Amino acid sequence: MPNLDLPILVVDDAKFSSMVVGRTLRNAEYRDVRIVNNAPEALQLIEQRPVSVLIADWLMPEMDGLELTDQVRQQDEQNNHYTYVILLTARESVEALSEAFDRGVDDFIYKSDMTKQLIPRIFAADRMADRQNTLLKANSLLIENNRELESTNIIDLETGLCNTKYGRERLTKMLRHAESRGGCSAYVLCGLRNWQELKRKHPPTVMSELAIGIARRLSTLIRPIDALCRVGDNQFAIIAYFPNSDHCTTTAFRRVFDGINHKALKTTAGYISVEAGMVLCKADAQNGTPSIQDMERAAVQGLVDAYDTRRFTETAPEVSATA
Repeated sequence: MPNLDLPILVVDDAKFSSMVVGRTLRNAEYRDVRIVNNAPEALQLIEQRPVSVLIADWLMPEMDGLELTDQVRQQDEQNNHYTYVILLTARESVEALSEAFDRGVDDFIYKSDMTKQLIPRIFAADRMADRQNTLLKANSLLIENNRELESTNIIDLETGLCNTKYGRERLTKMLRHAESRGGCSAYVLCGLRNWQELKRKHPPTVMSELAIGIARRLSTLIRPIDALCRVGDNQFAIIAYFPNSDHCTTTAFRRVFDGINHKALKTTAGYISVEAGMVLCKADAQNGTPSIQDMERAAVQGLVDAYDTRRFTETAPEVSATA
């Protein structure tokens, strides 16, 4: 059954032609038909309320059917909508029709046989427009769902470790815990100094194996109560709490540093050695509670020094007066 509420817009500067089209549509009992005599007015109406089918004369003053189609396609792109465009024409050359199809026109109706062709073409236009708009809506919904999933996702899909989002949430809780109970929060940033060099030598599959291997290695080297996150392509973070600040030193994480730097990892490309730089960013509750941004900033700056010195370094964040 045809959709008699199909929104249709007719654009033709010739009143007789638009009258014939309008009468034919009304005789077929289409109820949502609007008629205008120029392209600029048509664009204003479409902006106010999109249509499913646009029937336009090819040759019009100010803006012809092809130029109108260009404008409609831009509006469609902005509104995530599809308008089925039919041009009324007396031109039957292959070149002209090919140009029109390239410009985004969907179909033609020859004026010499308009009354016979119009309604069957509207039936086809209805099906195609409905299908396209259904797909656009479904795709938009999928994109929105993916955004929601990404916003709530706390897992790094490649390694299975927690990601930056979780790491920041865990660090926030750790800092607040130290603030209320005393003790020290530790943010240990481990960066792979030769990662870019390895990426130039090995394909993505091998680099993925390497990332997974590093994640597994680190998981076995940290304490069970500590959190391990992947916070960048070549960076991993350990988030830990120490009731006694004196115990929060690089010595507590030395086995992690040695375990990454002194033992190669097995991949399908053979054993690969990585050069890891590590920095301990230490926040003693007695000195105030820093922000997450302060912790991350201090850790990144410390990692640069660790790369230069090739040593496991220690740093502390600045604590602002409002923290």
